[in-house]
Amino acid sequence: MEIHRVSHSRAAEARGVVVVIDVIRAFSVAAYAFAGGAQSLWLVRAVEEARALREQEPGALLIGEVGGRLIEGFDFNNSPSRMAAADVRGRLLIQRTGAGTRGAVAVANATHVLLCSLTNAQATAAYARKLADATEGIVSLFPTAHIDEIAPPNEDTICADYIEALLLGRDAAAMVLANGIAYLHAINRFAGFEPDSGDFPVEDIPAVLATNRFDFAMVGTRQQWRDFTYVEAHRVDMNQ
Repeated sequence: MEIHRVSHSRAAEARGVVVVIDVIRAFSVAAYAFAGGAQSLWLVRAVEEARALREQEPGALLIGEVGGRLIEGFDFNNSPSRMAAADVRGRLLIQRTGAGTRGAVAVANATHVLLCSLTNAQATAAYARKLADATEGIVSLFPTAHIDEIAPPNEDTICADYIEALLLGRDAAAMVLANGIAYLHAINRFAGFEPDSGDFPVEDIPAVLATNRFDFAMVGTRQQWRDFTYVEAHRVDMNQ
């Protein structure tokens, strides 16, 4: 198995099974949505694309953020703890975020696209290995966090390190993860999360750190509508 790393500037170079990672918070939100019974997620790059798609699917719910904040007219912000408490069973969700959803759309040359956070990291690694064994044996890890103040190492590169250790069957995988989470606390990565915060509730911290809480992969498929591309994601259970 070949394992590569890509960034936003090199997203088009990603090949094989591409694991797009966003821990804080897009794909943690996505995982809680699927755990809550969401039918599917459509991932877009721009707010205007999300609104345009809902015009075609009036029953869809809009979720996401700009600058971490709730977007005017959207139904949910980018909070996994709020999503965990929401009733989204059987619903289509259209998601826009600054890093994760944009990254998922950007990997135009992937054979397979998997969406990942810590909440489903082990299941994602297992499914990535299965897909890679059946294809060309290439896995590309794409940590999407790219803001200057959270430059590597950050939660997404730490998740990528953990997934790589799992893919390679390393006994130290659990230690890699534990050291990474300890580092996040040491740099006060969660300092902006506060009680009673509308956009950054403190309950999001345990929600994003609930490693391997869900035993499913989130699989994306590129779709074209009018003049833009979006990614349609669905849940694949690993215990079936």
